[in-house]
Amino acid sequence: MTDTTSTDTTSTDTTSTPHDGEGGDRLTPEQLRELFLFESLDPGKLDWIAANGHVVHREAGTRIYSEGEPATCFFVLLEGTLTMARTVGGSELELVRSNQRGVYLGATTAFVQSETVPPYQGSANAITDVTLLEIDARAFGGKIRTWFPMAMHLMEGLLLGMRRSNERVAERERLLALGRLSAGLTHELNNPAAAAVRATASLRERVAKMRRKLAHLAGGRLSAESLRNLTDLQERAVEKLAKAPKLTPMQASDAEDELTDWLEDHGQDTGWELAPTLVASGITPDWLEENLIGALPGENLGDGVHWLAYSLETELLMNEIEDATDRISSLVDAAKQYSQMDRAPHQDIDVHDGLDSTLVMLSAKLKKFDIIVAKEYDRTLPSVPAYPGELNQVWTNLIDNAVHAIKAAQQAGGTKGGTLTVRTRRDEEHESVVVEICDTGVGIPDEVRGKIFEPFFTTKPTGEGTGLGLDISHRIVTQRHGGELSVTSEPGDTRFAVRLPLKEPAEI
Repeated sequence: MTDTTSTDTTSTDTTSTPHDGEGGDRLTPEQLRELFLFESLDPGKLDWIAANGHVVHREAGTRIYSEGEPATCFFVLLEGTLTMARTVGGSELELVRSNQRGVYLGATTAFVQSETVPPYQGSANAITDVTLLEIDARAFGGKIRTWFPMAMHLMEGLLLGMRRSNERVAERERLLALGRLSAGLTHELNNPAAAAVRATASLRERVAKMRRKLAHLAGGRLSAESLRNLTDLQERAVEKLAKAPKLTPMQASDAEDELTDWLEDHGQDTGWELAPTLVASGITPDWLEENLIGALPGENLGDGVHWLAYSLETELLMNEIEDATDRISSLVDAAKQYSQMDRAPHQDIDVHDGLDSTLVMLSAKLKKFDIIVAKEYDRTLPSVPAYPGELNQVWTNLIDNAVHAIKAAQQAGGTKGGTLTVRTRRDEEHESVVVEICDTGVGIPDEVRGKIFEPFFTTKPTGEGTGLGLDISHRIVTQRHGGELSVTSEPGDTRFAVRLPLKEPAEI
């Protein structure tokens, strides 16, 4: 029986420490040969194991070793029943139960050379009274490398090769995800940037017209009093713009027609060109009648109203530039929040910050498929200890999968749209925060649901997925945060639930 990888918290149960001196009995080489693990060894090797192995006893209900402790011992079960377990989400999950004589556990990778003692990757518990053969892991590992050098080279190469391959493929998955996010972010940044460029070009043109119009007014021997009146009028118009109501297209059209008629009645044949700007600024015929007529002599009325319109248009353009740059700034802030630049890798976080930044990063893809985002946040949630950059990778994988599921539903049903629901809540029973990513996509068939967290398993079309997104997400949630990642699914309603403990898991 071999261990499984884990970095979860160590149990606080009472532990019987290996090598505590109890049980000095030893097995003879003949007795060792009866165990399937040693049956093919030659006499010299059996003699070494007989001399270095100790028979130890553990009472029912005690710990044989605990997850996260230094893996100092290799064990072989001689009698009794034991379990192998891992801590997940603050509770212990039983993985294997066995009473098979000869089953081995503990430091099962002792043959891999290491400068430091690796931890036990799980816990072992005595269900009944058990008897075990205990061997010092470092000494046993050294002997195995000496006895079977070629086999150990092959095994070490296989383990290290698989580890490196998984790391490279995982890195590739992260780069692909980064590429998708970068494409979406570039698209989102391009729109306000282009708007700012257009507005800047228009602003330069309007400022030039204002200079020319001011020169024309001055050439018409505008009095100092009229100039002051015009300046005051400009200030009042800008204040009016700041309070301008939002009009519907029909309301705006009617207001422009009314204003155009007023301007034409006052000798302005090109009033239709000025009306849209004046209406957008909240200017009405009554306001012009009250403020403009008395401020300027009749011969300067035309120049004055054009000056006023240009002034208001420059304000509108500057507002547009401000909105565009604010949008760019918010996108950059979202990107920094997502990537956790200039922040500690581990900190107490509000999960909503990462969720919001991830939704911003993926907004282009969500818009592309007409997906409505519903946020059902519990803003009273406390902070959770976490690696926020890694959790953002989890949110990205889950939301991206939801988009693919909705896209597949659209293609299958010939429909448009779908809903992505992001929900947060507190689980008092388990002292945790729960984040749910829900979608109205095609769902996950029963026959594959048990495989979705396995590495390289994917239901996406060839070339669209590596099959590592959920595997990486599962490991980040369970191993890095001591949490749980689960799923329930049926067509039109798939829910991935991430449970994060409120208390810091013990480091492994």
